[in-house]
Amino acid sequence: MRSIFLLVLLSLPVFFINAQVKPLTLEDIHYSGKFYPKGVYGVNWMNDGRYYSKLENSSKGRKVVKSDILTDKVIETIVDSKDLKLDDGSFLSFSSYSFSADESKLLLQANRESIYRRSYKAEYYLYDRETKELLPLEKSEKISYATYSPDGEKVAYVKENNLYIFDVSSGETTAITEDGEFNKLIHGAADWVYEEEFGFAKAFKWSPDSESIAYLSFDEEDVKEYNMQKWGPLYPEDYKFKYPKAGEKNSEISLSAYNVKTGKNTLIDLGEEKDIYIPRFYWTPGSELAFIRLNRHQNHLEMMLADNEGNTKTILEEKSDTYVDIEYTDELIFLANGEQFLKPSEKSGFKHIYLYDMKGNEIRQVTEGEWEVSSLYGYDENTKTLYFSSREVSPLENHLYSIKINGKKKKQLSEESGWHGANFSPDFEYYIANYSSVDHPGLYRLYKAGQSEPMAVLEDNKKLQKLNEKYYQGQHSFFSFETPEGIKLNGYEILPADFDPNKKYPVLMYVYGGPGSQTVTNRAGGSRERWFHYLAQQGYIVVSVDNRGTGGRGRDFKHVTYKNLGKYEVQDQIYAAKYLAKKDYVDASQIGIFGWSYGGYMSSLCLFIGNDVFNTAIAVAPVTTWRYYDTIYTERYLQRPQDNASGYDDNSPITHASKLKGNYLLIHGTADDNVHFQNAVDLQNELIKQGKQFDSFYYPGKNHGIYGGNTRLHLFEMITNYLNNNLKKGQTLSVESSSKP
Repeated sequence: MRSIFLLVLLSLPVFFINAQVKPLTLEDIHYSGKFYPKGVYGVNWMNDGRYYSKLENSSKGRKVVKSDILTDKVIETIVDSKDLKLDDGSFLSFSSYSFSADESKLLLQANRESIYRRSYKAEYYLYDRETKELLPLEKSEKISYATYSPDGEKVAYVKENNLYIFDVSSGETTAITEDGEFNKLIHGAADWVYEEEFGFAKAFKWSPDSESIAYLSFDEEDVKEYNMQKWGPLYPEDYKFKYPKAGEKNSEISLSAYNVKTGKNTLIDLGEEKDIYIPRFYWTPGSELAFIRLNRHQNHLEMMLADNEGNTKTILEEKSDTYVDIEYTDELIFLANGEQFLKPSEKSGFKHIYLYDMKGNEIRQVTEGEWEVSSLYGYDENTKTLYFSSREVSPLENHLYSIKINGKKKKQLSEESGWHGANFSPDFEYYIANYSSVDHPGLYRLYKAGQSEPMAVLEDNKKLQKLNEKYYQGQHSFFSFETPEGIKLNGYEILPADFDPNKKYPVLMYVYGGPGSQTVTNRAGGSRERWFHYLAQQGYIVVSVDNRGTGGRGRDFKHVTYKNLGKYEVQDQIYAAKYLAKKDYVDASQIGIFGWSYGGYMSSLCLFIGNDVFNTAIAVAPVTTWRYYDTIYTERYLQRPQDNASGYDDNSPITHASKLKGNYLLIHGTADDNVHFQNAVDLQNELIKQGKQFDSFYYPGKNHGIYGGNTRLHLFEMITNYLNNNLKKGQTLSVESSSKP
């Protein structure tokens, strides 16, 4: 044992022997939680703008407290689990809350049970601040998305695929729909593909006057099912759910408006074409129903208005030769005058903010330039000021700005190089600015609108900064290079702390590379980035490069991959590897690549197609053929397989499996509802058919995130050992094994 211990010590960099710096371990990164930054989360601005509420731990569970925004001091405990005793003698430990409009009542959510990425069921309780009365909704049965009406008199929710209204004063429940049925018809909640790709699970909204509820219905009876097995009992159980794969039938969508007073359901006219999407719907300040209609190819967007009888008219159209990004409609803002609205668009070539009238006429382009708006936070009616963030400084950074609605007096509100965001009070009097960078784990400051100096520092993560200084950190830097085609690509590089330019180092490239994504940004990373520093400690150089198709650099850079996912992205990663191979300190024979999801698709293709450049690849939960992925995401970028078969097959890892020469590790969770385990199975079958040796590992019952218990630590121990055994030619230093349960 003693000789082995000495061998390991001799293998460690001199850096650790001579400096008071602790080496990173995988348990530090993936189990201890010691490197998690603190933040100012769950801030719920209260009506007067001076105070906010937040969730804190208490002796019996959780509590909601009211804090003064100017001092960040708690001035009142609004509700505490210790005061919420249930009939069985236990105390209600709630996980989230929401207020009624006048803040006299709260909806408390407990025992939440996730379904997919965003969907869930939970127990809900009504709490009256004055009487202290606690009333369970549906006798504590689990329901979904309970939401107060704006006047606080009613609560709407979804139960077993039907939509209901609970009257707070009378205690009566009314069914808005009654024909909902599992795997056939859903009312008020999204189906799987809408939830995953359009980003919402709750599919109903109250009108501002509380007189109506608009809701989507999904007829998914003819949508084909995907089947997963659940292991555990003597005989495994089948779990089936509706999942429309590229080119297959989607749910038939409908939009309705329910009148609370009359009990009438009005079906909204969506037009004759049924194979469409309704990815967004809104109520205007005057309680008119507006919605977005999108064609199947997602290159023709229409914004429409509906009257009380369900008749509709188009007020705005946007068309593209590629696709129209639906995410930009998330930030649509109707002005209080009822005559105008603000909407971002990338029709100029970059995402910018436009002002329209209610007939869809463009009044003006509010922001302009060869840079991207990132987020539109809101509009202050009193000062006629918009608040937004953008990449004007750099595609690698995000900064805060204000601008008048006439497009004048644009002002940068943030200073430090890095990534800035904001949470504004409803009256835009105050905002909490958050900031991080590769050198700072997170800073939260309170500002009064219009003032340059912060009123208070709410969280500075100084303890974490001091902790970081005690542990190993590699040398992080950004770089850019030009491809042979003259295209500038951005990247970052993490070198060992004791980097010696006269040595040769193995390189691991990290890739995601999907449409609109970015890995190369000046912001604080999470556990994965910390693992990269651990690899630098092990003697690796870690590099990531944003290929064509990624975000932050305008429409043309992002849309170049249309109808050819994988083609240009892989070319760029190979260009990047060849660029690195020319560096004196890089061992050109030891370049590997790692990716997850879209990144796993990329790492697989890079090793197969770039087998003269890469010698090792690790793919976690990869798409191996886009024919197996869902309609909305895949067809947005490739159209349907019926329209573009070569776009699906030419850049499939299965197509190129015969080219495998190096070391390949394929990892997948068997309960992945997103990128199905079928992707891994079919690629393995093809590799076997081609006589290729490779390594694979599956995680039973784990979804796309592959986490829970000891899972994430186990995963990264395995990946690290695989790299040490295959990418570090003759330099293997075994990773510590875990004894965690």
